[in-house]
Amino acid sequence: MINALGQPQRVLVLGGTSDIALATVRQWAADVPGLAVTLAARDTEARSEAARGLEAIGVRVDVIDFDALDTASHPEVVRRAAEEEIDVAIVAFGVLGDEEVAWQDHDSALLHAQVNYTGAVSVGVLLAQVLRAQGHGVIVALSSVAGERVRRSNFVYGSSKAGMDGFYLGLGEALAGTGVRVTVVRPGHVRTKMTAGREDAPLAVDATEVAAAIVKAVAKGDDLVWVPAPMRAVMSALRHVPRPLFRRLPI
Repeated sequence: MINALGQPQRVLVLGGTSDIALATVRQWAADVPGLAVTLAARDTEARSEAARGLEAIGVRVDVIDFDALDTASHPEVVRRAAEEEIDVAIVAFGVLGDEEVAWQDHDSALLHAQVNYTGAVSVGVLLAQVLRAQGHGVIVALSSVAGERVRRSNFVYGSSKAGMDGFYLGLGEALAGTGVRVTVVRPGHVRTKMTAGREDAPLAVDATEVAAAIVKAVAKGDDLVWVPAPMRAVMSALRHVPRPLFRRLPI
């Protein structure tokens, strides 16, 4: 179980090669000797490298094959991961493709919707069942500020994150009183392999900064986190900009 300092003893990462999720695990591992982590991801060299890196700092690592698109396999993935109790489950998978391709290419648009929304809902329902049966645990859902007000520049990605974000906020409300919490994390631009080659957006952060916010939120019991914190005020202002003016903003 999560200890008195708000630190988990066992973590499940769905999207086990995520830079943000791995940075979060490393921060917990620095203070939790013998931390156990299950990396659920496709069987790739990236997953093997992630596992080796965590084992090198003393983390006990298990791996499970996981594909966000293969929703039929998700019940078995979560069942296997829950053979030992899960303290924190991080939903960390997603796709961010070429924005202009995404709305003009059928396959690309579907990929965004199926991974970022359908896959996330699929595992969210299953995690809620498992953690409710335990009577404790935290689901951390990596959302994005892109879903707060969907912009023309990346509306396929943004709309998929908007749906995912809404689902997990609602899931947290539905689980109130069960001993299970949901923390939705809304980062802005994060410098990771997903955004490699893209110019930094305003208020860009590194994965370690998002990880620190997640560690703090789990310890405090927060249900919604913006990274960096000033992004909350920025997006609140943008949410109320009239659409004719919003169209003219360089975002």
